[in-house]
Amino acid sequence: MKPYELVERIVEYIPSIASPIYRLSFREKLKWTFLILFFYVFLSHVPVIGLKLTPEAQYLITIQHLLGARFGSLLTLGIGPLVTAGIILQLLVGSKIINLDVTKPEGRKKFQALEKFLATLFCFVEALAYVAFGPLTTLPIFLPFVIFQIALGGFLVILMDDAIAKWGLGSGVSLFIVVGISTQIFVRIFSPFPPSCSFSNLSLCIPSATNLPVGLFWQMLINFYNNNPTNALLALFPIFSTLLLFLLVVFVQGISVDVPLAFSAFRGFGRAWSLKLLYTSNIPVIFAWALLANLQLISRVGLTSVNGKICGPLGCFDRNGNAISGFAYYISSPKSIASLLIEGMNTNELLRILIHSLLLISLAILFSVIWIETSGMDARSLAEQLSIIGMQIPGYRRDPRVIESVLNKYIPPLSVLGGLIVGLLAVIGDLLGAIGGGIGLLLSVMIIYNYYEIIKNEELEGVPEFIKRFLVG
Repeated sequence: MKPYELVERIVEYIPSIASPIYRLSFREKLKWTFLILFFYVFLSHVPVIGLKLTPEAQYLITIQHLLGARFGSLLTLGIGPLVTAGIILQLLVGSKIINLDVTKPEGRKKFQALEKFLATLFCFVEALAYVAFGPLTTLPIFLPFVIFQIALGGFLVILMDDAIAKWGLGSGVSLFIVVGISTQIFVRIFSPFPPSCSFSNLSLCIPSATNLPVGLFWQMLINFYNNNPTNALLALFPIFSTLLLFLLVVFVQGISVDVPLAFSAFRGFGRAWSLKLLYTSNIPVIFAWALLANLQLISRVGLTSVNGKICGPLGCFDRNGNAISGFAYYISSPKSIASLLIEGMNTNELLRILIHSLLLISLAILFSVIWIETSGMDARSLAEQLSIIGMQIPGYRRDPRVIESVLNKYIPPLSVLGGLIVGLLAVIGDLLGAIGGGIGLLLSVMIIYNYYEIIKNEELEGVPEFIKRFLVG
């Protein structure tokens, strides 16, 4: 039996979500999307029995938000298994180690089967890694039970992503990411409670000049009131940076190149095929960040104390859990410009900014190019689709090869340029100290914008007229 056949046989026994047998209305899709999202948030508050968080978990809080996860709950893994499986398959298929023609239905079916198999496998692999080597711990007697609970939560995320793809709006992975990041951004700006706030001592929940709230907006007001303009401006700068990056991403999202097309059967009728500058959207930066996040997790495996430092296979950390040397230092996010101006510039930090930026941008370009080839977004696949529906380039004969040659002038450059721009925007966000991190804010804005476009293109039956006018314009 061939490997593909074995995987397909195994996948048949893995539970999945059935596709609807009728056309879903917008209201039904919206209903299922909110129901699944509610279930997702609910699971994030269901604790794993027998599990404890180690002190190192607080240093991985950014990874937690970007994975749509919540350490210690059933959603400890978040979208980690799905994204990791996607990265590995993209690299294997893109490098031709696995020879699949994803431009054909049979090839895409095999790709999806492999992805589902790998994602399910990674639920157990990552659950074991988190408990045995990562930020979670348990008693040896509870280890199998804890791993099963975490893996089960990861598999439920796979099912919820599948359900949204078939019954809801957009992508489950994107939706789960934006929920985690948006929550973090809202809390970081508007939360009126200090980090020391506790139900056991409510007096610590009252903000003051010596017990500042988490929310930067309130920090700014308190510092201005107490005649401390420097700290007030430092609290205001991340908010300003976040707003600036938000507007910049929205602006770049709207840039596109129009390719004129015409219907071969109806003279005088045609349309423009818009190819966006960010042709691959947020996919490259999701994969690039997820790869770096997995490397950060691996860097904390097998840590041992060496001369006052805590070292692992990829580098060393200080007592506060911050990377200070090795590869782990360069793959972790650099300090913001504001922090560097206060603490002072140093050669190591500048080198870290350079290496981290080049690595992130290079990975974004790589995954953008690979995604084009493996997702059916290349010129050849689009030319075949356009030819089937009777479209052609005005002034040329009807031939898929003609359409392909025209699209090849745009799509390969856009794949590289799009990956470069999203990687650069993520780097800029990190350096400006944008709330949620450069990658986090970039992903949330792009996902929200994509949902806006998805809803805009839906048939809005039963939707109030003022909402239709807002969406359609």
